Amino acid sequence: MRMATWNVNSIRARVDRVTDYLIREDIDVLCMQEIKCREHQFPFDAFTAVGYEVVMHGLNQWNGVAIASRLPMTDVERDFPSMPGFGEPDADGVSPLEARAIGATVDGVRFYSLYIPNGRELDHPHYTYKLEWLRGLARDTAGWLAGSPELPLALT
Repeated sequence: MRMATWNVNSIRARVDRVTDYLIREDIDVLCMQEIKCREHQFPFDAFTAVGYEVVMHGLNQWNGVAIASRLPMTDVERDFPSMPGFGEPDADGVSPLEARAIGATVDGVRFYSLYIPNGRELDHPHYTYKLEWLRGLARDTAGWLAGSPELPLALT
């Protein structure tokens, strides 16, 4: 199986480059980050036309992740259980989650497309958020590996 990962920095601006790359490089699974769109804005038809299905997680013009595959995808999961939120907390004190993680199983391999937060300066709130995010990912990764040690895992 051939897989790749690409921070596309807006899938709508680069859809032709991405689909050309998939065909030219004979990629089976592509994990994309920074797709910068919501579901109704994603160019699904362009991927379908070249033989790929896509699962995506995008909430606004920032962030967003997706996985494109020529093979069937199962067990799609948006976010991960220990993923922290960022920003103004709601009435329950919970900060909103950003669209930074999506996972799917393809032909016996578990893939996660991850858009890791930028930490900025050491004293910036984004730095604290990045560390919390990475600790949550490490915790959940340890759980995935312990729960299914035979399942190959690709974090991209």
